[in-house]
Amino acid sequence: MSGPIDAVVIIAAVVFLLVRQSRPRRLSADARRWWLLPAVLAFVALRKPGLIDSAHPTASLALLIGGLLSGLAVGAAWAWTTRIWADESGAIWARGGKATAGVWLGGIALRLGLFGAGTLAGVHQGAGAVLLTMAAMLLARTGLLIRRTADLGGPAYGVPVRG
Repeated sequence: MSGPIDAVVIIAAVVFLLVRQSRPRRLSADARRWWLLPAVLAFVALRKPGLIDSAHPTASLALLIGGLLSGLAVGAAWAWTTRIWADESGAIWARGGKATAGVWLGGIALRLGLFGAGTLAGVHQGAGAVLLTMAAMLLARTGLLIRRTADLGGPAYGVPVRG
């Protein structure tokens, strides 16, 4: 994909996730493959050329690691600010609130800050780094939501009901 198409796809994914997380949503009881979307994003990112800038390998790797760590942190904060509850039937529901929106804005600011630092250092950065950040964020968010739903004793994300 070209740069403009990458940008449109990334923006569309962010908007989709923001809209989706702002509404109450029943969590699936069959999500044994919760890691699949982050794995696909990581696979696509790693296949993109120029993930590491050959002219600035150390700075490029540092920015990539910073993006991964910020993705993990934002994903964890996203999971902890997401309200989860069980309804009368035992189904698990989730919804993000104002704090979740703040986490998203902070995550976007972190990603833009990393991009700006790389630009100032003359490091070429492509969409692959953004995709890896998104993969790390989704992996951390879903993994922590699985843990939190287990605390409710619910069947969401394939977690067995405790008896």
